[in-house]
Amino acid sequence: MDIINRISEELNLRPKQVEVAINLIDEGNTIPFIARYRKEMTGNLTDDNLRNLEERLIYLRKLDERINTVLNSIEEQGKLTDELKESILNVETLSELEDIYRPYKPKKKTRASIAKQKGLDPLAIYLKEGKKEPSLEEFLATFINEEKGVKTKEEALQGAKDIIAEEISDEPKYRTYIKDLILKEGLITSKEIAKDEKDTYAQYKEYSELVSKIPPHRILAISRGEAQKCLKVGIEFDKDDVFDYIAKKVSKNNPYKEILDEVIEDSLKRLIYPSIENEIRSDLFEKAEDESLKVFKKNLRSLLLYPPLKNKVILGFDPGFRTGCKFALVNPRGIPDMKTIGVTYITSDKKDIVEKEKIKLRDFLKTHYIDYIALGNGTASRESEAILSSIIKENGLKIKIFIVNESGASVYSASELGKEEFPELQVEKRSAISLARRLQDPLNELVKIDPKAIGVGQYQHDMNQTKLGDTLENVVEDCVNLVGVNLNNASISILKYVSGINKTLAKNIYETLKVKKFANREELKKVKGMGEKAFVQCAGFLRIYDGTEILDTTNIHPESYEVAHYILNKYKIDLLNDSKDEKELKLAKINKEEVVKKYSVGEETLEDIIKEIIRPGRDIREDVKIVELNNEAKSIEDLKVGTILNGTVRNIMDFGMFIDINVHQDGLVHISEVSDKYIKNISDLYSINDIVKVKVISLDVQRKRIGLSIKQAK
Repeated sequence: MDIINRISEELNLRPKQVEVAINLIDEGNTIPFIARYRKEMTGNLTDDNLRNLEERLIYLRKLDERINTVLNSIEEQGKLTDELKESILNVETLSELEDIYRPYKPKKKTRASIAKQKGLDPLAIYLKEGKKEPSLEEFLATFINEEKGVKTKEEALQGAKDIIAEEISDEPKYRTYIKDLILKEGLITSKEIAKDEKDTYAQYKEYSELVSKIPPHRILAISRGEAQKCLKVGIEFDKDDVFDYIAKKVSKNNPYKEILDEVIEDSLKRLIYPSIENEIRSDLFEKAEDESLKVFKKNLRSLLLYPPLKNKVILGFDPGFRTGCKFALVNPRGIPDMKTIGVTYITSDKKDIVEKEKIKLRDFLKTHYIDYIALGNGTASRESEAILSSIIKENGLKIKIFIVNESGASVYSASELGKEEFPELQVEKRSAISLARRLQDPLNELVKIDPKAIGVGQYQHDMNQTKLGDTLENVVEDCVNLVGVNLNNASISILKYVSGINKTLAKNIYETLKVKKFANREELKKVKGMGEKAFVQCAGFLRIYDGTEILDTTNIHPESYEVAHYILNKYKIDLLNDSKDEKELKLAKINKEEVVKKYSVGEETLEDIIKEIIRPGRDIREDVKIVELNNEAKSIEDLKVGTILNGTVRNIMDFGMFIDINVHQDGLVHISEVSDKYIKNISDLYSINDIVKVKVISLDVQRKRIGLSIKQAK
């Protein structure tokens, strides 16, 4: 297989780009490293381009390996013709390859294989060819052999029918015809066989939709309903059409038509339909899974790259009723003061306690300098927000409240990492610290949590967990390396995602940091396990501030330091103190051709060096947005159809998006209520954490369902 040209055509890339990228990947270079520091070689392929290329490379190599296995197997059987070989070499998918291989694949014990062992192959050939001499009765009699287990003519005939049925089921042309028919005209159906407590699958109790039109989220929904034994799912299509098609090939004008028609029916019902239905549904699920993964990836990326609140003092506030609200104050570096970690019972159902707790909380807020409160969006969030807002307003405090998604916070708090970081604290208090840090630097905190637990996907528990995990790990890796890591303030959790650094090396770096800070990137080479290859891969993504090498504050790679220093010296640029305008004015004089020639540096790399000199250590994340809270509704019972609210986008799926409107239950904006114009992908318009104005258009208090509209709120 010509994998390079195949990927080139599929991804619309030049063959040379693909060839170079494959070589770089095979040499052990990471995707972030290739994307940032090997642009000249790949022709500016992005990390997305490279991830897609890598994914296809893995699949096509697996397909190529399987093709060779199949060819060898058929050749060993002495059945490999030129035509068959050509068909195998031109397959597009593993599924297509397996259909061709089916007749030649060594089988386990089947009714047909047993019949062949009994010597009934000649009888099957006799029936297929429509022979009349000797007569069928006479010919059947010749196969009766008690030693072989054929006691009667009926047993002999049944064995021959079993052989023909399997041959029909193995014929690739028939299977292709049926699959094409189902994909064109077939219906996927579901019927309710049981209800769960919430009647989750009510819309699927009598449901059917064209296989060609059913959207991914409905495939995933009915598959889950089937797995939970609430739905019976099937595929309906014109089976008479299929029978007629096969009959024209097998039984038409054959004197044993009646027998062969019975064989066709048996083959279809017993062997073909169950197999093909499973394949079709498996393909549908895999495609739905891939679409769901795309949504999950985009949501996770938006969440991880949400702008940080730098140099701010944050109060993490984890609300609750029965056990009170836990709070923790963290300094601009994310370090909590143990004296400012505690519990308040402002949401107690006892009024006398609440009033006393309000006074304590007021004094706390007035005594300590606080920029923002990171308020968790879980139980008692709305009640806590109302009290906090009133205290802030009544006392003229300049504290702003941020609603922070709690998803996964408890996972971190109860993890070994959480215990190791704060062994003396209860789980809930660790959650308060985590909430504060999520607001302060989302990326740095969220890398401590399994991406699957962050809660920005759809039907993730139904997916292939290995595939899901690998895909999301790649997203985290890309985000971490895109932003860069402050080496001297890094945790093991974030270091392990840096290009070229595995868990062991991350731990070794962290242990080194406990003893002393790094003065420059070169000192990384002294870390146990840090070879030259790993250093080259990771160095550009790790930043050192207040060190001995000024360029270590940038994402300029050490391999380009010579050219970077040349530019700084020649044009008398003070990297950290000159303004952006001053640098641009000085760099306007640069002779790029001269620099490229003098240092054999690529044009793209030179452009990146210049950009980094102009804005050294730039954080690609944008300025933060402030959530404007609506203080009227406190629970779903307070809502009314027609109410206009501000909300935060918490999750985007292909059928709609969930909006946090601070009533303990997210509302759903269906894709049809997002815009007056047709949109295919909601994520083209909105991202996680966007603030949107919504209108309540439907309420089901008992089932806790809130229907929202963006287009009607304008």
